[in-house]
Amino acid sequence: MAASARFRLPPLPTIREIIKLFRLQAAKQLSQNFLLDLRLTDKIVRKAGDLTGAHVYEVGPGPGGITRSILNANIAELLVVEKDTRFIPGLQMLCDAAPGKLRIVHGDVLTFKIEKAFPESVKRLWEDDPPKVHIIGNLPFSVSTPLIIKWLENIALKNGPFAYGRSQMTLTFQKEVAERLVATTGSKQRSRLSIMAQYLCTVKHLFTIPGQAFVPKPEVDVGVVHFTPLIQPKIQQPFKMVEKVVKNAFQFRRKYCYRGLGMLFPEAQRLESTGRLLQLADIDPTLRPTQLSVLHFKSLCDIYRRMCDEDPQLFAYNFREELRQKKRKIVEKEEEEEESYRC
Repeated sequence: MAASARFRLPPLPTIREIIKLFRLQAAKQLSQNFLLDLRLTDKIVRKAGDLTGAHVYEVGPGPGGITRSILNANIAELLVVEKDTRFIPGLQMLCDAAPGKLRIVHGDVLTFKIEKAFPESVKRLWEDDPPKVHIIGNLPFSVSTPLIIKWLENIALKNGPFAYGRSQMTLTFQKEVAERLVATTGSKQRSRLSIMAQYLCTVKHLFTIPGQAFVPKPEVDVGVVHFTPLIQPKIQQPFKMVEKVVKNAFQFRRKYCYRGLGMLFPEAQRLESTGRLLQLADIDPTLRPTQLSVLHFKSLCDIYRRMCDEDPQLFAYNFREELRQKKRKIVEKEEEEEESYRC
């Protein structure tokens, strides 16, 4: 076959027939939902961008619906990582139908090392256009949030799938999570995820798939979201520091922002330090967390970094740990009093 000729899969059993053939059932405890409509899987792949000659990393391929659409997109190579052994025979059938195009790894996407999976030649400088490396996946709901947080940290560190450059991602999420990822300042859906995704990426909610398109039908619709890492993150501080500030700010999302941000500081200095943080960051303490923009968070992270540099123990502070110690002391004191009463 000439290198320029477009590859098409030969006729194969339908996804529904594959499910029947291998007696596959979506595992409820793994929040699995199969997408059987090839028009929709084709649409997901089309919306991912031009995949001609690309190296694609598909997570959670399941019975292989999106896998087929990717293989038909004139790619160089597709690597799939599937944890559930039940799906391997069906994927192997696709592998046999697409010689040299599909690699199957039986493993967990949360721990799989992708850095060495693709050729060195596909790497691009971070400042260049994104490389011909794409991540595509219909994620089980149970792993979608921890996985996107892991990948956002990889973007910040330029490792994992982003060792190749600014690799693009096209992923499915529960519609509510998809809306959080793209939520703008002041929106009801604005959350920790909105800030963490938007300070590192251009994020687009491409389209929504109705729940009835999946088997079994989930109770919610599903959003398809596209991520392109930014050349310069909007907040120039370590990922863990940004995550800590953002997480604390949204701790009490319905209250004024000073309430959650106060939890960054030990109780003894909380009032004074929170006031100083907000004053130096030039932020109105009566704004709600949802009203804070990425620029607000940039100021907060920059000032908090300065405060941590002044007091190196501050970053390690965890208000929950202080609370636990306080409770422990109360219990110990009560036990001592009880003991002395017995004596």
